[in-house]
Amino acid sequence: MTTTDDRSLEEFGYRQELHRSLGRYASFAAGFSFISVLTTVFQFFAFGYSFGGPLFFWAWPAVLIGQLAVAACFAELAARYPISGAIYQWSSRLATPAFGWFAGWIMVIGQIVVVAAAALALQMVLPALWSGFQLIGTDTSPTSADGAANASVLGVALLALTTLVNLVDNRVMSLVNRVGVTAEIIGAVLIVVLLLTHSRRSPGITFHTTGGAGSGLFGALLIGSFTAAYVMIGFDSAGEMSEETHQPRRTAPRTILTALGAAGLLGGLVVLGGILAAPSLTDGKLAVDGLSYVLTSSLGDGVGRVLLADVAVAIAVATLAIQTAACRMLFSMARDGRLPFARHLARVNPRTGMPGTPALVVGVLAAALLLLDFASPEAFLAIGTTCIVMLYLAYAMVTGPLLLGRLRGRFSTTGTDETGAPLFSLGRGGIPVNALALLYGLAMTLNLAWPRAAVYDPAGGHWYFQWFTVLFLLFTLLSGFLYRARKAHQPHTAPEGSPVAVPAESS
Repeated sequence: MTTTDDRSLEEFGYRQELHRSLGRYASFAAGFSFISVLTTVFQFFAFGYSFGGPLFFWAWPAVLIGQLAVAACFAELAARYPISGAIYQWSSRLATPAFGWFAGWIMVIGQIVVVAAAALALQMVLPALWSGFQLIGTDTSPTSADGAANASVLGVALLALTTLVNLVDNRVMSLVNRVGVTAEIIGAVLIVVLLLTHSRRSPGITFHTTGGAGSGLFGALLIGSFTAAYVMIGFDSAGEMSEETHQPRRTAPRTILTALGAAGLLGGLVVLGGILAAPSLTDGKLAVDGLSYVLTSSLGDGVGRVLLADVAVAIAVATLAIQTAACRMLFSMARDGRLPFARHLARVNPRTGMPGTPALVVGVLAAALLLLDFASPEAFLAIGTTCIVMLYLAYAMVTGPLLLGRLRGRFSTTGTDETGAPLFSLGRGGIPVNALALLYGLAMTLNLAWPRAAVYDPAGGHWYFQWFTVLFLLFTLLSGFLYRARKAHQPHTAPEGSPVAVPAESS
């Protein structure tokens, strides 16, 4: 039976191949689990604190405001273009197919790097939960040789599991996602309550750089913003899952905003609670072991380990959600015939409703990235920062053309959703909110990519890690140009099972 949702997809020239089975909470879970407060805060809290001390907390609300502006723009687009491969689809329609292709190319490679970065987060939790999880050496710090190598082993094992789930069925994937997100929200709330009730100091301490590296007020905030920037990405995943969501024009815009809002609030409170409840701000442990140290030392081994187990679940679900989002981006670009091996990447298993080949590709490439941790511990931070820069740049390649379209009067704010209600719209606030989103995104991209030796190569002697983000981005762009140059000399053929009408490529 063809539903209203299916006919809406056909308007854009695509057949309904993915199984449409996600409701509102599942859509929210897709965005929230990609953000995954517990995964990312536990992973990068120590880094932010090591440079800014308690002051790094104030980077959190600044990043949240900027990302809410981006999310509001995305909510408008999700209502108007409820298609998988959100960033690629939106950018292609707002600018040109060629520009949109590069946005999708940068985004999907960035998502693969995010998958690897999320899987590495297990090292911040599992060895603290049980020493038996430290399979290599004895030093659990992810910035040590032992810790980095062990993080790779744990990460590869997790990727094998998430890849399997992404091959089974989208209902199984959705169930795991919903259960995991529910557990994460409950765990995050408990952590906030327990940390705040075990507070050892007043919130006024957040105006000091005690325990930080002494980078100065402005420098501390710039580097401290890495933590918040890494946490608050991926809210667009609700848009990525639009072709599997009931009433996506109505559902996706709301879940994009609620996922980011809920994650932003909970994450900020977790960071604040960790600072206030830490046994010491100056003994160096908070800058090395982060929140795992706070939980086990302030709440006791019993409660602390239970909460750490919840964090481990959150990390696993986050890795699953990020891999799923990357799979949908690959699928969306491939069915338009715009990726290598497009016929295979665009194939959907009619029984499971899942594009299996993209899951395998993302899993294998992410696992290959994890092997960098065997080469040097600095790879841990290089991988984490690179993925944020890639996603921020891809976001700007949507908010930029959107702002230009508004200024030229080419972006329509009218229309109705599946229930007949007006589509989500920023109304008169569209231009200022859009401008803020673009300026914030470009400024943060520059801040994150800046090759600070003290951040990316603290031990010295590894220039390639200092410049890793810039070099990786240049490699991504160069490989994209080379692929398109080769493709331009070949006749365009859409893959089997491609959409009803493939948009024409332009240069």
